Amino acid sequence: MFASFWRSIDRFSVQHFKCVITELQKIKVVNEHNWEYVVDLLQCIVEIVTYGDRQDPLIFECFMEYQVLADFVRILKTSENSKIEAPLLQYLSIMVQNMDSEQAIYYCFSNGYINNIISHPYKFDDGDLASYYVSFLRAISGKINRDTLCLLVKVHGDAVVSFPLYTEALRFAHHEEKMIQTAIRSLVLNIYNVSDDMVYQFILTPPVSEYFSDLVHRLRDLCFCLDVILYDKGEIETQKRKNRLILQSDKIVDELYYFKDILSVGKPRLTKLVTENLLNGLVFPALFSLLVSKDNDESGLSAVTSLYIISRLLQIVGGRSIVNNVACVILYHFLNLNARVQSVGNATDDHDGVKPFAKCLSEIERTICYTPKLNGAEGISENYLGAHWEDFMSGFRTEEICSKRRGILEFVFSEDCRLLLASIFLLLILAESKDLDCFLSPIIGLCGTEDVMMQTNSSSTSKPADGSIFTRFVPEIVNALLKVLAFQQSLSAMMLWHVGWCLLKLLNFNREGLNSDNLLLFTTLYDQSRAHFLKELDGIWFDHIPDALRTEWESCISALELSSHYKNPLFILEFALHQQSINGETSSYFAWQRMDDAMKAFILHFQLNTFIFKSILAEKPLLNTIATSTNDSGTNQTSDVSSTSFGSNVSLESGIPCQIAFSNSEIRDVYVIPVAYGMVGKLLLAEKHPFRSRHGVVIAIAPLAGLCPKIDEGHPSWLLLQIRNFDPQFYTIKARDNNRNMADHHVSDHLADGRWTLGFRNEKACKEAQFAILNEVTKQRSAVEYMLAPLLQNDLGLAVDKR
Repeated sequence: MFASFWRSIDRFSVQHFKCVITELQKIKVVNEHNWEYVVDLLQCIVEIVTYGDRQDPLIFECFMEYQVLADFVRILKTSENSKIEAPLLQYLSIMVQNMDSEQAIYYCFSNGYINNIISHPYKFDDGDLASYYVSFLRAISGKINRDTLCLLVKVHGDAVVSFPLYTEALRFAHHEEKMIQTAIRSLVLNIYNVSDDMVYQFILTPPVSEYFSDLVHRLRDLCFCLDVILYDKGEIETQKRKNRLILQSDKIVDELYYFKDILSVGKPRLTKLVTENLLNGLVFPALFSLLVSKDNDESGLSAVTSLYIISRLLQIVGGRSIVNNVACVILYHFLNLNARVQSVGNATDDHDGVKPFAKCLSEIERTICYTPKLNGAEGISENYLGAHWEDFMSGFRTEEICSKRRGILEFVFSEDCRLLLASIFLLLILAESKDLDCFLSPIIGLCGTEDVMMQTNSSSTSKPADGSIFTRFVPEIVNALLKVLAFQQSLSAMMLWHVGWCLLKLLNFNREGLNSDNLLLFTTLYDQSRAHFLKELDGIWFDHIPDALRTEWESCISALELSSHYKNPLFILEFALHQQSINGETSSYFAWQRMDDAMKAFILHFQLNTFIFKSILAEKPLLNTIATSTNDSGTNQTSDVSSTSFGSNVSLESGIPCQIAFSNSEIRDVYVIPVAYGMVGKLLLAEKHPFRSRHGVVIAIAPLAGLCPKIDEGHPSWLLLQIRNFDPQFYTIKARDNNRNMADHHVSDHLADGRWTLGFRNEKACKEAQFAILNEVTKQRSAVEYMLAPLLQNDLGLAVDKR
């Protein structure tokens, strides 16, 4: 209606702005007939205000004078058509986000306009309204600071009684859309970072404070789902179950990082309440049911899942309170046991700066029993320990207290490999935590007494704590881990690396080495891994071993040196899913997988062997250098086999004439030329050059390794060749890009190896061709064996390149 008039004046002038405001104020009700026109007016106003905030202060003065925000609220409340809500929120979000001046922000937040828009009873059942609403809330939170926050709260006396931005945002805290969840959490953190004591009193008082208990309940629900996936007895493919475990664990990790973000705000009262909820709602129930009430599992989680969750919590959230409460609970039985043993032996005096276990036990009981409680705290934040301490204590007053197979040690010595690895992993995290109290470090035993002395200003005498867990039981724990390594034929190489990581950690903290029994067991395992690796030199992927060895050597070192703080304990859950099932498979893919696993297993055992005897890791393998003149068989064909490609000209002097028919093609006369040059080997098929009678043009190339030339039983002049179609380099890159291993069934869709059938003049020519190919393969294999010789010899010292 007024479009022609508006075009006649400056779009961003005050005059134009007043005209638009007048048109908006004429709207008495928004209905089906005029809602689009109203949307155009709102858009125009926001565009002009955004421009005026930066370019023309008179525009914003006009915006305040005409109380345009009040009209926004009026339009929202009088609308008969909900279609106006989403664009109104969208344009308001744009306006707020683009405001730079403090005057504009103060005005918008004043007079309750924003709170009225926030508190409007929207119907979020339709379309994307929730997304626009949350975007609006987030835009508001992005502009708040300690000075403007007070404009968005309602205060009665000395207390905040209403804070719509926060309370309405929490309604979407667990929304099904991830983007909305993320936006709400960003908003909440913005509020926490700028809140004062009055606002925190509101946030940390029920019912508003129930948000934190809800977060813990949500985390527990995710843990239950993880447990269900882990023990699902349905017929689910291994890779699908693994992917489900990864996705579910990622959700748990996201929640834990959010808890970490909240605690990183650094507000003592907030930190205390969140920590209490985590301890009383998740940590203590899980640990108590693990250590005491196994027949009545109150947490409902399996032991493996509980240990995994606690480990993840320590890694991501951490903090002195959580770390030391966890340590005190899981070490309580061990301290109780040692206190009894030492009291029998009258070992009650302090010596060497180490507190007697009886005194340590007393300190632990004080630490566990004390969980400060905020005024008004209810529900999950109530003191869990207060209600369960007697049950916990009674669990350790039985005669079984004298058994080392109680408490955390029951899992350390469990026949279930997952419990063994999970409990050791948890102890390693605690031992390497900078937040662990100095009086607890020697109890675990991964910290030498000297370190503890430095912290307590005691004697400088250095010796291990004789009563510590790992010092006392390290031979048995190492033996248990070595027995897991003994399953190297049924476990994947990566799982072996995880076990090796645990073993190396123990060896690194306890430098006394292996006892005779464990040394004999490890030597047997080392010899087995070496034998399995040597067997792959007769396989179809021997030509890839040198390059793959160098790559995986570096990967193994990185894996073994990884700190427990950064190592993902997901491998504990995946342990049962890493069973090998490729025995009997003959395709090149499965053959490559067997070679790769055998090589990785050998690298691990070699590094462990090196560390056991030399206390170092071998930075890189010591390999012989292959001179280019080690093989002269290909000098007549090409100076460098690696440079031969389709269309290359080659000599036909050593070629053997034959025929081949490719798919959908007629029979072609070709020459077969096997060529090995150092560690590179190729089989060339060449056709006669049209102008050079003694030369040919390469029309096909296949790797020598894996050909497995075999004469057809029914046709003695036919030579059957197997062609590797699987590309390890492509597979590795794709798997890395996907951030997960590719599913076996996806790979197997493309595993069919190629087949060539070469027809010769007679049986003699066929046998000559077979012999020529096998001869070149032998030369290529000899070059690989020569390169690997220093690594595979029994004298370890010659094969180690020290750091």
